[in-house]
Amino acid sequence: MGGIAIITGAGSGVGRAVSLGLAAAGWRVVLSGRRPEPLAAVAREIAAAGGAAACVPADVGDAGSVDRLFAQAVERFGRVDLLFNNAGIFTPAVPVDEIADADWLASVTTNLTGAFWCTRAAFRQMKAQSPRGGRIINNGSIAAAAPRPNSAPYTATKHAITGLTRSTALDGRAFDIACGQIDIGNAETEMTRSFQHGARQADGTMKPEAVMEARHAADAVVYMAGLPLAANVLFMTVMATTMPFVGRG
Repeated sequence: MGGIAIITGAGSGVGRAVSLGLAAAGWRVVLSGRRPEPLAAVAREIAAAGGAAACVPADVGDAGSVDRLFAQAVERFGRVDLLFNNAGIFTPAVPVDEIADADWLASVTTNLTGAFWCTRAAFRQMKAQSPRGGRIINNGSIAAAAPRPNSAPYTATKHAITGLTRSTALDGRAFDIACGQIDIGNAETEMTRSFQHGARQADGTMKPEAVMEARHAADAVVYMAGLPLAANVLFMTVMATTMPFVGRG
């Protein structure tokens, strides 16, 4: 197992956990995100465990920054075998009629357009390299199927990611490029830790929700990444078992 992997949003949360998991499984990882300091901290963890990592700060909301990320990764390692499209943001939780233009555009730019720009760059590289091919894994969300109240920007972008996953998986067939999606429910990160104390429910109440360790989501991504290109997990859901998602919760 192993190869060259690019992880966006690698400095914290699920991105950090996936970076550590891939490195432990033998992948050489390119850590990307907007802030250099968290990336360097993750790289030190990987190096301490005997793994290989490079830090390439980039903003997925800037097409030129994305292109430079992939160019530097190829210059350093020669190819790209895996992209984990993970970078994403939440915007303020407000009803749809109160969403600010700036918040909507920020969500679309980072969560959807950024994922597209990274996918495009990865596809071009994987198509051109020898041996050709590779895998793209998109971080979706169960919010696309079961949104939280006051989450239209995030929900809409994650719903669109599903379309991007399907289209990329289809278009990649001719070039040995596989594409799949992981939908994660309540992995414990900086953004979700408060759920244990209370998260807004569909009826407007605040109730505690179960969370799971982020490493369990990382284990699922490592499994998806480790398959031969002849096999693909198109969609996987991994979630805290008792969170309110299945049925009525």
